[in-house]
Order: sequence, then structure tokens, then C-alpha cells
Amino acid sequence: MKYITNSYEETEKAAADFAASLKGGEVVAMYGDLGAGKTAFVRGMARAMGITSHITSPTFNIVNEYEGELPLYHFDVYRISDPEEMYEIGYEDYIQAGGVCVIEWAELIEDILPDSYIRIDIAKDAEKGGDYREISVQRVVRS
Repeated sequence: MKYITNSYEETEKAAADFAASLKGGEVVAMYGDLGAGKTAFVRGMARAMGITSHITSPTFNIVNEYEGELPLYHFDVYRISDPEEMYEIGYEDYIQAGGVCVIEWAELIEDILPDSYIRIDIAKDAEKGGDYREISVQRVVRS
């Protein structure tokens, strides 16, 4: 699935559309450069999941927890130097908790992602405008 957005609002709307398919138990691995719109996408997901809290990137906390129709566990692993650090913060417990786990900068912990997850790539293209985003969503199943 692919979304093309040209504003922050359109990115949130695409995320809300995507979130409508979530049932709980999913791991969403997010990829994209700094400023690509990963956190904006998570905000759109959260609103669609009935979460009214202000959504911020958990850069220093590593994980923020939000309660809604489904719990949302929002990870930002940019500051993780070794994927094994994730186990110290209870990563496996979050994965098994039945909510939705969203992981920004997932490439840094790719080795410990579950065998099945949803990959979201967000790419900017300055030639098409400062707010242009191409968002691709794919299910990944490793054997």
C-alpha cells in the first residue's frame, strides 16, 4: 500500500486510514530520515485509535505509553547503541501486551524485530515540495 501526502494533515489522515486496519498485537517498524514525518504519522494513528493525549517522540524516554481503544506503545530507538538494551526496558513485554507497538528508527534494532511486522517507509522529495511524502506500507514475514 502506498500513500502520497502533501501536508502534515494529509500525513495524519493517511495514518488514520492505516490505523483502522489494526486489531492489536501488531508491531509497526518505521523507517525514514530525520524530519520525514514518522512522529506525525504516529499522531494520526493515535487519534484514530481514540487516544487524546499529546503525542511526542519518546527520544529520551525510549518508550511512551498511551491508552485508547487499543494501547499504543511508541518507541524511539534513535539513542539505542545496542539492540540488547531493548530487553532492559521490557521490549518483549510490550510486544506481547496486545497493543500496537510503533518503533521509530527500527533499522537500529532490526535483528530483534519479531518475525512478522508492518514496515512503514516515509520518504521526502524536495523536488516535489517541502511537505511531499511518499509513505509505503508492507507486511514483512521472515522465516
